[in-house]
Amino acid sequence: MTYEYLNEELVNALLGDGRASLRSLAEDLDVSVTTVSNRLSDLEDEGVIQGYTPTVDYGAVGYDVTAVMQLKVEGDALAEITETLREHPQMISVYEVTGDYDVIAIGKFEDTDDMNDQIKSLITDPAINQSNTSIALNAVAENEQFELETDIDD
Repeated sequence: MTYEYLNEELVNALLGDGRASLRSLAEDLDVSVTTVSNRLSDLEDEGVIQGYTPTVDYGAVGYDVTAVMQLKVEGDALAEITETLREHPQMISVYEVTGDYDVIAIGKFEDTDDMNDQIKSLITDPAINQSNTSIALNAVAENEQFELETDIDD
């Protein structure tokens, strides 16, 4: 393999198997283990690879309800609200967004009673002007990653 696209190939290989050993990656990419190790270190240092995390099936461990919250927030309270949501153990994603709402947060809950209790405690902040919560009926795609094109600097 040429080194021209090695970073992309390495990242894509890890997307396929995040637990792959350096040796198996080196064999698959036809480079040395040292090359793979050095490239991985560089990608980690540059923040391209930010960790190696398992994909959890929350439903299998009792979190059967996924809720999507949309919030309108007073401008000067945005950082505080997003930090509160980010620190909440059941929020898996928090975004500052454009459009009708300022924040979108996605959480996993055991059931609708758990969701209701948690969301009510979160949206009592007077800086939250409006909220809208939707319950996901079916996870069509979740925790998906996509293969990279040739845009990572080698």
